[in-house]
Amino acid sequence: MGKKAWLLPMSLFGAAGLFVLTIALATPQPVRAADKADSGQVVGMKTCVQCHSDLAKPLERPPHAHTALTCEGCHGPGKAHVDGGGDKTKIRRFETLTPEQINNVCLKCHEKDQQAHWVGSTHADRGLSCITCHDPHPKGPVMHKHLLKASEFNLCTKCHLQRKAQLYRSAHMPMLEGKIDCTSCHNPHGNSNPAMLLQPTVNQNCYTCHAEKRGPFLWEHPPVRENCTTCHDPHGSMFNNMLRQRVPILCQECHISSRHPSEPHTGLTKFAFNQGCLNCHPMIHGSNNPSGTAFQR
Repeated sequence: MGKKAWLLPMSLFGAAGLFVLTIALATPQPVRAADKADSGQVVGMKTCVQCHSDLAKPLERPPHAHTALTCEGCHGPGKAHVDGGGDKTKIRRFETLTPEQINNVCLKCHEKDQQAHWVGSTHADRGLSCITCHDPHPKGPVMHKHLLKASEFNLCTKCHLQRKAQLYRSAHMPMLEGKIDCTSCHNPHGNSNPAMLLQPTVNQNCYTCHAEKRGPFLWEHPPVRENCTTCHDPHGSMFNNMLRQRVPILCQECHISSRHPSEPHTGLTKFAFNQGCLNCHPMIHGSNNPSGTAFQR
């Protein structure tokens, strides 16, 4: 970077004298010798296809077909590899690289948007690499979006077994039905939000689908305003509406002595019949009725 200085009257800044303003000017950077050497070592994709037609063919299909990416964009210059009669030590082979080295190659292009926070993310810190989930050389037709090795459900639940079990419960996210995916709520490449959620808070994430629960309400229910997961298990539950506990037991975790007797109710009492508290308090997420302070209307 070059620099140039100007002498400006300090009267512009409320005082007498001169002010030296130094501005960095962009100047062309010298071409490194290594870059020159690399440019002379490139053999082109046509040469690669002569031996690796099965691996090179996927680059003719989306998503990489819409870019100028070639084999050497990821594997490095191939002249030494070709001159060595296919010597594998003369080319970048991903099976011999560390996860960090693999990620560095991919991040040369995929370093923005959803991948911007990969470095330092939960998955990166646990030693995962891009090719743990993605296959840049799929054989046959591309079966999954983003060149995934399997469907999102099967791919994510290979590690997240507890979430897999929850998604098979009677009340669950409609993931098995194909209505949503893991990435509908989470960014697997990392971000600054809790649990890698797409939105800054749990509630904002839930409101992207459940907008009717956002409000504003004249009468707000504090746990609803604070965190949806206070009452709901977001992946799946054995209880209706993915509640963490059956009503009225769930309600009595907070309401132990207000308006009604504090002892747990059996299924035969008028307060607990069928849906318990919700028999009288159906507007449990919030009410806009002037008389709805108890969420009854």
